[in-house]
Amino acid sequence: MSGSLPTDWDDVVAAANAGTRDAGQWRSLRTLSGPGPLLTFEGRDVVSFSSNDYLGLASHPTLIAAAQQAAAEFGTGSGASRLVVGGRPIHDRLEAALAAWKGTEAAVTFPSGFAANLGAIGALVAAAGRDRTVVFSDELNHASIIDGARLSRARVEVYRHVDLDDLAQRLAEHAGQRCLVASDAVFSMDGDVAPVAELAELCAHHGALLVLDEAHAVLGPDTPRPGRTVVVGTMSKALGSVGGFVAAPRPIVDLIVNRARSLIFTTAPSPVDAAAALAAVGLVRGDEGQHLTERLRANVALFRPGHPSPIVPVVVGDERRAVGISNALLEAGYLVAAIRPPTVAPGTSRLRVAISAAHEPSDVIELRDRITELTGVPHG
Repeated sequence: MSGSLPTDWDDVVAAANAGTRDAGQWRSLRTLSGPGPLLTFEGRDVVSFSSNDYLGLASHPTLIAAAQQAAAEFGTGSGASRLVVGGRPIHDRLEAALAAWKGTEAAVTFPSGFAANLGAIGALVAAAGRDRTVVFSDELNHASIIDGARLSRARVEVYRHVDLDDLAQRLAEHAGQRCLVASDAVFSMDGDVAPVAELAELCAHHGALLVLDEAHAVLGPDTPRPGRTVVVGTMSKALGSVGGFVAAPRPIVDLIVNRARSLIFTTAPSPVDAAAALAAVGLVRGDEGQHLTERLRANVALFRPGHPSPIVPVVVGDERRAVGISNALLEAGYLVAAIRPPTVAPGTSRLRVAISAAHEPSDVIELRDRITELTGVPHG
């Protein structure tokens, strides 16, 4: 057999790694200590502006106490898929709380938000018929939505970012087919928001099902709850725990329980994580949650007035420059992730500033000013 492709797997891996290094896209994992946002890295303190712990609940004493109690009562692991080994009462209580929070009839939890999107989209498309279903996906959707659409094996139509006219035209072109529209509510790399009310109205007009991922929507937008909206969310960000969920009308949740492969064939969220998430939902829906949300909103306004979410991008263009600025900020005591291809398009590498209610306003202002110095562009 002739050809220049390597046939030995050691050669394949070495060539792939060399290509990543040559492209300047090599990544490595950092290890940091501490509860956040104040962490320790290589023996010195750094303030993290890279975490999605938007309300600072991951180290909240109420969540820690709930997790400890659940570990003592139920153990640290679920043991298997809930359809095999059954759930724990803490799972039932969490799902009831999530449904009440999101204003839906029911909810079901997954080990991650990624698994929730894969499971929901896949189950809905399989029920509708892959050959008769079209999935419409915003071009800047999260990878979990993209992969869910691809793995569903339905036809996928990618519409221009938050362009309702483009989406309406594509929906009209597929009249008579079953249509599912999937979108982030807040987009994870730009921190901008989808026009969710208009999306819901457009879907209702065309008889399409709307799947809306609210993973980053801690400051809104508020999602309409008509019968044809499926809400995907996460416990891994603003709720300070780990896991994902789908909240929807009861028949849709029943369908997902029976059809979602990423729920059926994986171990259930641990009782510890479920208990922490349940405590977080209680806090978020109460006075303390409102206070934390307003503190978060105020911190975002300090960095970039009028920005609608806690994800604030600082686009610098060249990926090596983005990495250089990120490293300079780390030397100054601020951990800010440099996001580059393939996560974002070439020429749009950026600093992704993730702001939390746990940040001190003085740290937000200091980071803003240091980024202005390093980039030469005001960011206030």
